[in-house]
Amino acid sequence: MAKISILGAGSWGIAIAVLLHTNGHEITVWSALADEIEMLNQEREHKKCLPGVKLPDDMVFTTDVKQALDGMDMSVLAVASPYTRVTAAKLKDYVKDGHIIVNVAKGIEEATLMTLVEVINDEIPNANVAVLSGPSHAEEVGRGIPTTCVVGAKDQKTAEFIQNIFAGPTFRVYTSPDVLGIELGGSLKNVIALAAGMADGLGYGDNTKAALITRGIAEITRLGVAMGGKSQTFSGLSGMGDLIVTCASVHSRNRKAGFLIGQGYSMEAAMKEVQMVVEGVYSAKAALALAKKYDVSMPIVELVNRILFDNLPAKEAVSELMFRDKKIEHSDLPWS
Repeated sequence: MAKISILGAGSWGIAIAVLLHTNGHEITVWSALADEIEMLNQEREHKKCLPGVKLPDDMVFTTDVKQALDGMDMSVLAVASPYTRVTAAKLKDYVKDGHIIVNVAKGIEEATLMTLVEVINDEIPNANVAVLSGPSHAEEVGRGIPTTCVVGAKDQKTAEFIQNIFAGPTFRVYTSPDVLGIELGGSLKNVIALAAGMADGLGYGDNTKAALITRGIAEITRLGVAMGGKSQTFSGLSGMGDLIVTCASVHSRNRKAGFLIGQGYSMEAAMKEVQMVVEGVYSAKAALALAKKYDVSMPIVELVNRILFDNLPAKEAVSELMFRDKKIEHSDLPWS
């Protein structure tokens, strides 16, 4: 049994807390929001974020950072991506050298173009920071519905330690040294999922969504490889796997926001309706900036940005995609 703190008490943090408690570990959940912690202590359920998932009596809830980190074998950072840096800054004075922090949020910091692992390393350089990602909506993980994820770490020993902590009857975990690729796959798929949701909102069909997923993973892979990620990662769990579920699932905040935009909502109105952080909106500008920095063609990402921030109607964006210059699908395949 390990002592583990979950830093962040939203839907994903609570789902992971339940998963790791089921695996036999001692769990402390921290949140900066005093009213949230009071509610969790009283109700033993997060009725807003994860209704119906009961929380065990021996799970500890606290707003005290020191209590959340003292004597822990590992911590899981589960705050939404826009709050990663400010949360890491709160933690840094209490993190011991080599302490393992597993980032489970997905995003790119717009101001710096850093991945979240890079952000955490920037704020807490003495920590051993890893990432866990894959097709894993909190609504299903919290209820013990089977899935598979991948953990990335800078050394194999750390990756295998985290793998053993998370692995259970309903949660299979693979390991990978490609931390950057895992993070990029998990972050960029949210932007493509916005596009998939827009297509649904416009009333388009399965063919359209399949095309967006396929061409979306091509864009993600091009940028990821240009930045130093490995192509295999983007065909794996944190690439294609996470992209499929985020584009298709009723649980996907990004797809839902995109759906509303496709129906005519503004970006601001769609985010208000979803009532949770829509990571793809925060990652879209960063994704486009990275595409320009690395001189990578990302037409879907570019058009999502124009829809979100320049008021381009979603239907016009689809027409632009369809009438782009004709191309070969795989330029490295020779003609006979």
